Amino acid sequence: MDARLLHVNPALPEPIYRQIAEQLRRLVSAGQLRPGDALPSVREVAAAHAINPMTVSRAYSQLEAEGVLERLRGKGMAVAARRQRSDSVAARMQQLEPALREAARHGRELELPVDRVLARLRQLLEEDDA
Repeated sequence: MDARLLHVNPALPEPIYRQIAEQLRRLVSAGQLRPGDALPSVREVAAAHAINPMTVSRAYSQLEAEGVLERLRGKGMAVAARRQRSDSVAARMQQLEPALREAARHGRELELPVDRVLARLRQLLEEDDA
Protein backbone atom coordinates (compact mmCIF):
# COMPACT_ATOMS: atom_id res chain seq x y z
CA MET A 1 0.00 0.00 0.00
CA ASP A 2 1.25 3.45 -0.91
CA ALA A 3 1.06 6.06 1.88
CA ARG A 4 -0.38 8.57 -0.61
CA LEU A 5 -3.53 6.47 -1.00
CA LEU A 6 -4.66 7.71 2.40
CA HIS A 7 -6.47 11.04 2.35
CA VAL A 8 -5.75 13.43 5.20
CA ASN A 9 -7.59 16.71 5.55
CA PRO A 10 -6.31 18.92 8.38
CA ALA A 11 -9.27 21.31 7.83
CA LEU A 12 -11.79 18.71 9.01
CA PRO A 13 -12.89 18.80 12.64
CA GLU A 14 -12.14 15.07 12.91
CA PRO A 15 -8.63 14.46 14.29
CA ILE A 16 -6.13 13.26 11.69
CA TYR A 17 -5.36 10.03 13.55
CA ARG A 18 -9.07 9.20 13.43
CA GLN A 19 -9.24 10.00 9.70
CA ILE A 20 -6.41 7.54 9.08
CA ALA A 21 -7.89 4.85 11.33
CA GLU A 22 -11.35 5.11 9.75
CA GLN A 23 -9.95 4.88 6.22
CA LEU A 24 -7.91 1.81 7.09
CA ARG A 25 -10.92 0.17 8.78
CA ARG A 26 -12.98 0.74 5.64
CA LEU A 27 -10.25 -0.59 3.35
CA VAL A 28 -9.95 -3.76 5.45
CA SER A 29 -13.71 -4.19 5.77
CA ALA A 30 -14.18 -3.85 2.01
CA GLY A 31 -11.39 -6.32 1.31
CA GLN A 32 -9.18 -3.77 -0.44
CA LEU A 33 -6.56 -4.52 2.21
CA ARG A 34 -6.26 -8.24 2.89
CA PRO A 35 -4.85 -10.16 5.84
CA GLY A 36 -1.08 -9.99 5.74
CA ASP A 37 -0.92 -6.89 3.54
CA ALA A 38 1.85 -4.60 4.76
CA LEU A 39 1.13 -0.99 5.63
CA PRO A 40 3.49 1.87 4.93
CA SER A 41 5.71 2.80 7.85
CA VAL A 42 4.74 5.54 10.26
CA ARG A 43 7.52 7.69 8.78
CA GLU A 44 6.33 7.14 5.21
CA VAL A 45 2.76 8.17 6.01
CA ALA A 46 3.91 11.16 8.08
CA ALA A 47 6.25 12.35 5.30
CA ALA A 48 3.68 11.84 2.53
CA HIS A 49 1.13 14.00 4.37
CA ALA A 50 3.44 16.38 6.27
CA ILE A 51 2.01 15.32 9.62
CA ASN A 52 3.51 14.37 12.96
CA PRO A 53 4.64 10.72 13.09
CA MET A 54 2.98 10.39 16.51
CA THR A 55 -0.37 11.03 14.80
CA VAL A 56 0.15 8.07 12.48
CA SER A 57 1.47 5.96 15.33
CA ARG A 58 -1.67 6.70 17.34
CA ALA A 59 -3.90 5.53 14.47
CA TYR A 60 -1.87 2.35 13.98
CA SER A 61 -1.81 1.62 17.72
CA GLN A 62 -5.58 2.05 17.98
CA LEU A 63 -6.15 -0.36 15.10
CA GLU A 64 -3.68 -2.82 16.59
CA ALA A 65 -5.58 -2.73 19.90
CA GLU A 66 -8.82 -3.42 17.98
CA GLY A 67 -7.24 -6.40 16.21
CA VAL A 68 -7.44 -4.82 12.76
CA LEU A 69 -3.64 -4.55 12.44
CA GLU A 70 -0.77 -6.56 13.82
CA ARG A 71 2.88 -5.75 14.34
CA LEU A 72 5.21 -8.06 12.44
CA ARG A 73 8.67 -8.23 13.98
CA GLY A 74 11.14 -6.56 11.65
CA LYS A 75 8.48 -5.87 9.02
CA GLY A 76 6.25 -3.18 10.52
CA MET A 77 2.47 -3.21 10.57
CA ALA A 78 0.18 -5.43 8.51
CA VAL A 79 -3.49 -6.26 8.32
CA ALA A 80 -4.17 -8.84 11.02
CA ALA A 81 -4.20 -12.40 9.72
CA ARG A 82 -7.54 -13.21 11.29
CA ARG A 83 -9.33 -10.19 9.80
CA GLN A 84 -11.52 -10.94 6.84
CA ARG A 85 -13.66 -8.84 4.59
CA SER A 86 -17.03 -8.03 6.02
CA ASP A 87 -19.33 -9.55 3.41
CA SER A 88 -22.33 -7.94 4.99
CA VAL A 89 -23.42 -4.83 3.12
CA ALA A 90 -25.24 -3.79 6.28
CA ALA A 91 -22.01 -3.92 8.29
CA ARG A 92 -20.18 -1.84 5.71
CA MET A 93 -23.08 0.63 5.46
CA GLN A 94 -22.90 1.02 9.24
CA GLN A 95 -19.33 2.29 8.86
CA LEU A 96 -20.52 4.87 6.32
CA GLU A 97 -23.50 6.01 8.38
CA PRO A 98 -21.77 8.81 10.37
CA ALA A 99 -20.40 10.42 7.21
CA LEU A 100 -23.80 10.18 5.49
CA ARG A 101 -25.54 11.79 8.47
CA GLU A 102 -22.96 14.58 8.48
CA ALA A 103 -23.37 15.19 4.74
CA ALA A 104 -27.17 15.22 5.13
CA ARG A 105 -26.93 17.75 7.97
CA HIS A 106 -24.65 19.98 5.89
CA GLY A 107 -27.03 19.74 2.92
CA ARG A 108 -29.98 20.78 5.08
CA GLU A 109 -28.02 23.67 6.63
CA LEU A 110 -27.07 24.91 3.16
CA GLU A 111 -30.68 24.40 1.98
CA LEU A 112 -29.52 22.39 -1.02
CA PRO A 113 -32.01 20.46 -3.17
CA VAL A 114 -31.94 16.76 -2.30
CA ASP A 115 -31.82 15.69 -5.94
CA ARG A 116 -28.69 17.81 -6.59
CA VAL A 117 -26.93 16.43 -3.51
CA LEU A 118 -27.78 12.85 -4.47
CA ALA A 119 -26.67 13.43 -8.07
CA ARG A 120 -23.33 14.78 -6.87
CA LEU A 121 -22.89 11.85 -4.47
CA ARG A 122 -23.56 9.45 -7.34
CA GLN A 123 -20.90 11.24 -9.43
CA LEU A 124 -18.38 10.96 -6.61
CA LEU A 125 -19.13 7.28 -6.06
CA GLU A 126 -18.66 6.52 -9.74
CA GLU A 127 -15.31 8.36 -10.06
CA ASP A 128 -12.29 6.09 -10.38
CA ASP A 129 -10.05 8.12 -8.07
CA ALA A 130 -12.60 9.11 -5.43
